[in-house]
Amino acid sequence: MEIKKAVIPVAGLGTRFLPATKSMPKEMLPIIDKPVIHHVVEEAIESGIDDIIFVTGRSKRSIEDYFDDSPELEMHLKAKNKDNMLKIVQDISSMVDIHYIRQKEPRGLGDAILTAEKHINDEPFAVLLGDDIIVNGTPCTKQLIDNFQKYGRSTIAVEEVPREKTGSYGIIQGKALDESLYVLEDIIEKPAPENAPSNIGAIGRYVFTPEILDCIKNTTTGVGNEIQLTDGIRLLNEQQKIYAYKFTGKRYDTGDKAEYVKAIIDFALANEDMQEQIKGHIRRFCI
Repeated sequence: MEIKKAVIPVAGLGTRFLPATKSMPKEMLPIIDKPVIHHVVEEAIESGIDDIIFVTGRSKRSIEDYFDDSPELEMHLKAKNKDNMLKIVQDISSMVDIHYIRQKEPRGLGDAILTAEKHINDEPFAVLLGDDIIVNGTPCTKQLIDNFQKYGRSTIAVEEVPREKTGSYGIIQGKALDESLYVLEDIIEKPAPENAPSNIGAIGRYVFTPEILDCIKNTTTGVGNEIQLTDGIRLLNEQQKIYAYKFTGKRYDTGDKAEYVKAIIDFALANEDMQEQIKGHIRRFCI
């Protein structure tokens, strides 16, 4: 079955980037000239998604504005004969069908996904978190969709994480089928390193069968007094097999300040117009 819908939760408060995120959604932080959320939406589109549901909060209006038409700006660019920039602006507003649902209060990732239930309409769907940019020739979400179409079961993206950082991830216990695919046996939300069953953590990409929604409904508040997606995954795993897929690609957790800066540097080095200037600047600190 094709997967054409994606849920992108963007209701978080972005406290790690205060004070910038006091008036600016963390998903709108720029990677040079393109906000983080634009990269996430591009990944969804390149994975075959044509219907996106943003789960927003009251401080996220600028995300809606970004993907909307901008008549005044378009008229200005047209009058100045800036056709290339005009095309860029117009392309953003026509990228994909986008819908917005507001999460009334920040009650956790599981609750955020549950708010999109009516739009999911009992279909399998993808979830992409707005913090992660993943660079690869084959998008991470497409890798998960390919596995879903092969096995017909929910698939979560995972990667090895430093043992001392297990407290920031849902950590899996799994049976390896090959070097990149596991059958999920358990997943634990943010365990201390000494309690972690492995150092393989779930990152912000998922493909789910619609049964995950009922499982989320049947969870109680968990870590952080929130409705955790991890707890819904554990319940779903009791009903049907779930796969964990060690994706290929370079991931940037742009919710982390150091990773955000690394992303900007790497994207600048990949940009033909600025790479030599950036290389020259970096060399000054390597002498």
